Amino acid sequence: MIHPDTELQFINNAVGYGVVAKKLIPKGTITWVQDELDQVFTNSESAALSPLMRQYLETYCFTNGLGDHVLCWDNAKFVNHSFTPNCLSTAYDFEIAIRDIYPGEQLTDDYGYLNVSEPFEGIDEGTERKIVYPDDILQYHAQWDRQIKDRFLDINHVAQPLEKFIPLHTWNEFQKVIDGSAELKSIITCYYDPAIERSKAS
Repeated sequence: MIHPDTELQFINNAVGYGVVAKKLIPKGTITWVQDELDQVFTNSESAALSPLMRQYLETYCFTNGLGDHVLCWDNAKFVNHSFTPNCLSTAYDFEIAIRDIYPGEQLTDDYGYLNVSEPFEGIDEGTERKIVYPDDILQYHAQWDRQIKDRFLDINHVAQPLEKFIPLHTWNEFQKVIDGSAELKSIITCYYDPAIERSKAS
């Protein structure tokens, strides 16, 4: 589920539609939660779909650490990629705003942690990275983990309308990380190596 203070807007011909903030979303705010309405397809379930539906799934889903394809039921599936995103995912099935997101600004992710199936060239943002690779998470996970840790002081001091959609045991686990009694589960745990699936099939 995407943050309620957002809406779908047409951005431009290059990226199509995107998710835009209607109000200020302060840093530390949970911006997305995987909830019970999101559809999760195993590899065999995806393969059983018609070619047209598989294409749609490939366009709008992301792949989790188990190799399942997750299709968000709401506007979350329209969140666009950025090499300098304002939201980052965690290993706890929710995302956090890593800086203030202002009204009219897009919510963006780094697709490098979404286990894309093929490399793709992103829009040039003046960054050193120009291409998203399927294994980017292996290279950048420590950087993304640090950016999440930098928001620990903010998370419990901003409104969290999506908190109620996070399973209680998951939220309690994450709170232990914030108070220093547990280690942050790294986003690298979300990495999926398709070679594992191929080895199972052989």
